[in-house]
Amino acid sequence: MSYLLILALTLTYYLLLSLLCFLVYFYDKQAAIQRRSRVPEKNLLLLSLIGGWPGALLAHKFLRHKSMKRPFLRWFFLMLVLHWLLLFALLTACVFFANAH
Repeated sequence: MSYLLILALTLTYYLLLSLLCFLVYFYDKQAAIQRRSRVPEKNLLLLSLIGGWPGALLAHKFLRHKSMKRPFLRWFFLMLVLHWLLLFALLTACVFFANAH
């Protein structure tokens, strides 16, 4: 599989999960306002963990949701750092393999 295809698939994966994550945050914010049943924090964190963190960041900023809960933010930013390390490793591997051929 070519490195460009891997990058395209990775970006598509993050884009789709980010959209899903943003929508789940939006739903949870509306549920909080209307005092309905909420999305458990562990589910929000799981969505971030599996790749929805860009959408979660946008939700923190634009929806102002879960932006003040310190324990939640600590776990969220730990997952964010893990994903940045993973992306760095992926990009490094792609550059390495692109230059090797």
